[in-house]
Amino acid sequence: MTKNSIIIYGSRYGSTKRYAERLAEITGIQTVFFKDVKCVADYDRIVYLGALCAGGVMGLKKTVAHLSTSQELIVATVGLADPTDAENVNHIRGGLKKQVPASHYDESKIFHLRGAIDYTKLGLKHRIMMKLLYSKVLKIPEAERNAEVRALIATYGKQVDFVNLDTLEPLVKAISP
Repeated sequence: MTKNSIIIYGSRYGSTKRYAERLAEITGIQTVFFKDVKCVADYDRIVYLGALCAGGVMGLKKTVAHLSTSQELIVATVGLADPTDAENVNHIRGGLKKQVPASHYDESKIFHLRGAIDYTKLGLKHRIMMKLLYSKVLKIPEAERNAEVRALIATYGKQVDFVNLDTLEPLVKAISP
C-alpha cells in the first residue's frame, strides 16, 4: 500500500527549501512550506525538513502538534553542524526530543543534512544573534571547543554552502515503499 505523504519544510534562508524541492522532484511527493500547510491529518506520512535555529527545528513543533499516533513522521534537520560528528548529532537530537512528542520521536526516522549560510543575507536579528554567539564561543578555551564551535568560528562572517543534494539518498530510501 502506498502511503499518502507530504513533504513539509521550514526554511529561513533557502538551504532547507532546496533540499525539500529536490526531494519532491525525486519522489513526486508534494512539498509545502510549514506555514502554508492546511491540515496534516490528511496524510499518513509527514516528511519534515527543517532548518536548525537556536536549538530547535524551524516549524517542527507547530507541525507535530497536530499529528495523530497513527501517522508516520520522518524528520531531516538542516544546519551548519557536521552531521557525521556524533556530538553534533546528539546535540541536535536533544533539541528534537523537546519538540517532538515521545510517541512520535521514538518511532521516527531522523536524518541530518548540512546547510549554508551567507552572513550578508541575514536579517538584523540573526546577525546580532550570531555576533553574540560568536563572541561567546571565542571565550571557550581552544582545547574545550567542540566541532560545532570550531565550525562556527571558521565560518563566521562568510558565505559557505555545504548543501549536497546527494545526501538525500538515505532519506529517499526511507520514503520509498
